[in-house]
Amino acid sequence: MMSTGGLITRTAEPPPVTTPRTPAQEAAERELSKPMYHENDPNLLERALRAFLEWLDDLFGAASGATPGGAVGLVAVLLLVVLAVTALWWRLGSPRRTTTSAGTLFDDGVRSAADHRTAAEAHATAGRWTEAVQERMRAVVRSLEERTLLDPRPGRTADEAAAEAAVSLPDHAAALHAAARTFDDITYGGRTADADTYARLRTLDLTLTRTKPLLTGPAA
Repeated sequence: MMSTGGLITRTAEPPPVTTPRTPAQEAAERELSKPMYHENDPNLLERALRAFLEWLDDLFGAASGATPGGAVGLVAVLLLVVLAVTALWWRLGSPRRTTTSAGTLFDDGVRSAADHRTAAEAHATAGRWTEAVQERMRAVVRSLEERTLLDPRPGRTADEAAAEAAVSLPDHAAALHAAARTFDDITYGGRTADADTYARLRTLDLTLTRTKPLLTGPAA
């Protein structure tokens, strides 16, 4: 206050301190970016999981609203779908098994039965039972071709070889078909062989070499 000629006058008060908008915003952002304000924030995985659950909840809510019976009806529909898929899988089997018996027996150049037996024994010694069984089955079929019980034919499958050989070797028809099925299962069906599987096929190979065929086979 000031006194002038007995009159009291008020001096103008200083204007309030103001900060421009942009610097103020930047200062606030710098302050809020300090770690102390984010110690309890969810991490990236938690945020992603939360977003997924929210999306799943929205999807389920929309589906249940469009399904007669609401959520209960949606669960019933999903259960029926699962049962249908399970029944179809049980009826048709694994997709990998659909190619069983569709492949040829020999996939390389012509080798003798002795060559296939040598390769089979080498695989067996190394514990590679799948390859050992494959080579032993090829030895069985090649041996039958060498004995003229089968005519050499490119593209023959294991099942075809077993069916044709059973004509001349009827007493071993079941064993031949079982060997062909084993070959197909491990070659095209994704199964693995073991020592017992190889031992059975090796015994069949040795037995057939000592078996006298009937004279009613194709070569006769």
